[in-house]
This record gives sequence, structure tokens and C-alpha cells, in this order.
Amino acid sequence: MAEEFTAQMSTCRGRWRLYVALLNTFEPWPEHTLGAGVPTFTDRVNALRALGFEPVPGAEWTWTEDSETYGDPASPVVLIASVRVRSRAGVAA
Repeated sequence: MAEEFTAQMSTCRGRWRLYVALLNTFEPWPEHTLGAGVPTFTDRVNALRALGFEPVPGAEWTWTEDSETYGDPASPVVLIASVRVRSRAGVAA
């Protein structure tokens, strides 16, 4: 059975960045920069494939709202999306 990880997507300087959190390692986290508009489901899956991952069957993207400045209710909103992923068959992570 393939090991599972969490992929997250957030905005950075107006562009979306998708990355796979590889915990308990010193390896750099795989990441992919997407365009400025909110990426479609297909954009996200293609980015994961380019990184050697795929969503776990049945996994759904969840969206979390955070604030740019902790504790400041007037701070701009930051959206973070996440999904459970696994390494694609035949692709080394």
C-alpha cells in the first residue's frame, strides 16, 4: 500500500502554490506553482501528477480560511486547500 501524505495549496504573492508535506524528513517538499486564478480540479490533479502524486481514491479537497495576520479580524483572508495524496504507481516520490 502506498504511503499517504497531505497536499496543500495556498496563495503566495498572487499565485497559487501546491506542495506535498513530507513530514519527518529533511527532503525538500515537492511543490508546483500555478497561475493567478483559482486552479480548477483538473489543474490541481495535473500539478499533483507532475510532482509524482495522485489524490487518494475518494479523497476530497477541503478549504480552510485563515487570516494573513494572526489575531487581526481586519486582516485579509488566506485560503488553504488540502487533500490526501499518495505516490503514483511507478513514480518515486
